[in-house]
Amino acid sequence: MAISNFISTVWSENLLTALDKTYIGVANCNREFEGDIRNRGDRVKICGVGSVNVFDYTKDTDFASAAQTLTDTAKTLVIEKAKAFNFQIDDVDRAQSNPKIMGHAMNVAAKALANAADKYVFSLYNKARNTITDDNTTVDTILDDMINARTILMENNVADPSDIVFEVSPAIAALILKGKLTYSNSDTTLDNGCIGHVAGCPVYVSNNIVVEDADTYVKYYKCLARTKRAIAFAEQLSEIDAYRPEKRFADAVKGLHLYGAEVVYPSEMVLLDLGIDHSEDDSDEE
Repeated sequence: MAISNFISTVWSENLLTALDKTYIGVANCNREFEGDIRNRGDRVKICGVGSVNVFDYTKDTDFASAAQTLTDTAKTLVIEKAKAFNFQIDDVDRAQSNPKIMGHAMNVAAKALANAADKYVFSLYNKARNTITDDNTTVDTILDDMINARTILMENNVADPSDIVFEVSPAIAALILKGKLTYSNSDTTLDNGCIGHVAGCPVYVSNNIVVEDADTYVKYYKCLARTKRAIAFAEQLSEIDAYRPEKRFADAVKGLHLYGAEVVYPSEMVLLDLGIDHSEDDSDEE
């Protein structure tokens, strides 16, 4: 594809579409607040209201009190992350390869941007209201841990379990699969990264879950159980430009991805701090 045929608006839309298809953590966020983002440092105000009192009603009787004045809540989501890419495709390479190489390159860029954004979302694990710690997570304990997290969220007034998602690392997903838990029917189409359901809640696997080393062998995986409104995320592809490098015969594209995230409902997020001892992995290799 020649640079003269590059339309930035179309490619921005294509890149955003590719990002949406690749996201896991971001895909499970509330994205209603994206608004008009232009620069790093922009702020998005997220407003909410407090609880509403409910009282008994008696026919033909005045209310016992005046109308309740609702308290409002507000959190600020800061667009603090700015990720850029800048690549070129030599004219000779382009001429000798698939003419859709630019499209493939943009998809690769989208995956890289999506991974960075997902890592950012999962880094907010320490803002969860509740934590379940399992120092020795096994096939026998993982289901109990997940059910306990689900119970905490339901006790925090999450009415519909289908609103709850689990996000786990590949190592934890392996334990879930080995445990032969109940998953979706085979004729159900699963979202990107979803391996099925546990207790009515979809389970997503991401290699971007935070992992901390406790010692040489023990790793703690910072997995999450949360509602899809617990974390708000906003993004903008503020710039995407095609150009011809001055000292090269090549087509080049550069882009700027701005985004931010904030935990809006910490009571609707549970950290599953799951430790696994990998010492046996080394002994198996020997």
